[in-house]
Amino acid sequence: MDNSRGTRIPGNNRYLVKSIMHAAAVLRTFQFPGEILGLKDVASRSRLNKGLCFRVLYTLHESGLVEKVGENQYRLAFSPARPRKFRIGYADQDRTSSFSREVFDGLVRACQRAQIELIMVDNRRDPKAALKNADRLIHEHVDLAVEFQIDEQTAPTIASKFQNAGIPLIAIDIPHPGAVYFGADNYAAGLMAGRCLGHYVKKEWQDTADEILLLEISQAGSLIRMRSDGMLAGIREVVPASNKWPVLRLDAKGEFKAALDCVRKHLRTCNAKRILVGAANDPIALGALRAFQEAGRSSHCAVVGQNAEPEARAELRQSGTRLIGSVAYFPERYGDMIVQLATDILVGKNVPPAEFTAHQLITPQNVDRLYPNDSLFARVAPEYN
Repeated sequence: MDNSRGTRIPGNNRYLVKSIMHAAAVLRTFQFPGEILGLKDVASRSRLNKGLCFRVLYTLHESGLVEKVGENQYRLAFSPARPRKFRIGYADQDRTSSFSREVFDGLVRACQRAQIELIMVDNRRDPKAALKNADRLIHEHVDLAVEFQIDEQTAPTIASKFQNAGIPLIAIDIPHPGAVYFGADNYAAGLMAGRCLGHYVKKEWQDTADEILLLEISQAGSLIRMRSDGMLAGIREVVPASNKWPVLRLDAKGEFKAALDCVRKHLRTCNAKRILVGAANDPIALGALRAFQEAGRSSHCAVVGQNAEPEARAELRQSGTRLIGSVAYFPERYGDMIVQLATDILVGKNVPPAEFTAHQLITPQNVDRLYPNDSLFARVAPEYN
């Protein structure tokens, strides 16, 4: 046995050269051409102690096999043997929404660039379908699974299936026990939207509103509810007197039609003249806008959405729109970030338990600057017409 932490050298094999075994273990830690690893990464992957790793890397550098590119940063001076192609399973939430389509399209592109095989199944916003799809991905022997499903109650069962199969899991937007979380910083995104509503009240309504209407997605659970909590906190931060305004929370189920129906019903009995609407996603926001328009009460509302989906960005460009903002999650960037996170997991790197996407408030004033190419891909979903 050598003095490493995990690499075993058979003591009774007189033909093995320990130093070469150590060098081979270090060289195998580099998975991809051009990959740069720190000394800690090499030690972790090779399971050799840092002192031994440093001496081996120093020797390989002097021999021209390894390049030093920074303080304790190294890369191979030659192309390593091509690794086995990874297989990633992706359970999509719902291919009918713009957000899901952009996530999927970006993931496809990122997997193609990384030469990763992608196996896709569609959860169709259906918990039963999500459970069947988890079994299917396990049957396909994927190396890693990415779950994008909205039902919080189903998440523990899905996570348990993958855990029992020994398959690491990344969960998008809805936490799954034991999975690495990727997606929104929900409270921060909600806070951003709430501040937008608060500043609107101060500027346009002289610090006064009659009601705060929060449109939620109960099926998605407590984490998504934090968007609404953040919105309420953001309004109260900007307009402290708002803590006396009535607050109503409605379940809009994450869908345009459900939001349209529940806001229609509310407006039949509500006489409030100035209503702030915080929506958990953009389809909900657009459904609420439609309900106010149908009731002839568009001037009574100010609405903020979440996701900055193409349909919401189109609405933000409309003259006189009451959609005053939407918090962007940049789903078109999810693919690259997810593939990098998946690759780090599969090659044994330490990863944080959660990684958040960036957020930015999109408004009628900045939408063209931040999304200048929207006109090239203009589309409005049929249900919004």
